[in-house]
Amino acid sequence: MTAATPIRVALIGLGKIARDQHLPAMAADPRFDLVAVVSRHAEQPGLPNFHSLDDLLASGLAFDAVALCTPPQVRHGLARRALEAGKHVMLEKPPGATLSEVEDLRQVAQAHGVTLQTTWHSRHAPAVAPARDWLAGKTITAARILWKEDVRVWHPGQDWIWEPGGLGVFDPGINALSIATAVLPRPFFLTSATLHVPENRQSPIAADLAFVDTAGVAISATFDFLQTGPQSWDIEVDTDGGLLRLSHGGSRLWIDGALVHEQPEAEYPGLYARFAELIARGESDVDVTPLRHVADAFLLGRRVVAPAFVE
Repeated sequence: MTAATPIRVALIGLGKIARDQHLPAMAADPRFDLVAVVSRHAEQPGLPNFHSLDDLLASGLAFDAVALCTPPQVRHGLARRALEAGKHVMLEKPPGATLSEVEDLRQVAQAHGVTLQTTWHSRHAPAVAPARDWLAGKTITAARILWKEDVRVWHPGQDWIWEPGGLGVFDPGINALSIATAVLPRPFFLTSATLHVPENRQSPIAADLAFVDTAGVAISATFDFLQTGPQSWDIEVDTDGGLLRLSHGGSRLWIDGALVHEQPEAEYPGLYARFAELIARGESDVDVTPLRHVADAFLLGRRVVAPAFVE
């Protein structure tokens, strides 16, 4: 590939996130050319469609990279197969069902000289970088995360999210953790967690988390999958320079109640721009920090039985 040659991408998994975000992001970026789709249940008109990655590889169709948008429980095997075939891999979030899976993929990518990207789309929200810059040098005294949305709206009929590895409410909650780990200046660690698990499901529908950073500052997080009406995707940070608030999933930045930064959402174009840069430089970007916090919550958390969830 050269700077003038588009990166030929095969999209694996054609669900809501692929249709809503990946397809338009690739279509808008001349550095990428979507050449195939792999899905067991759907097809994209005008493109070669395959039922499996093995079918695609056996077809002889030329491609350079895959964007992997399947549920996390099956990502490892597909990503490993693609990396071993010499293909660059973009992993939707969360990058895997376990930390060990992602570490294995990192090693495989390195061994085969291809790019592996773990994507945290919320870090590309327009107000995240300005928030990080504003917090630099401030004395932080507390932080609060409130991340509440309606699973029936954002994951209709997606039973995989309730299975082991599907993460339940941590599927959106990990977006908040990806922002917090990007904007807060010091590492933080889980001290306690309560996970509310419906009696008819295997993953939590709500969670309350407590963290402390290396300076002893308390950070709390509340995740809820049953929010109706307006959705809440907010992070507040108390500092000696005022109250910082990131709202709308990182799209708007407020200081002491005044809106100081707002731009249109462009998270997935940012992810693809980053993917192109990594491929051009022959590098990978494998960050599991947000997933590590979720793993800590499952390890340390106290599980409480919640009422049955019926969609």
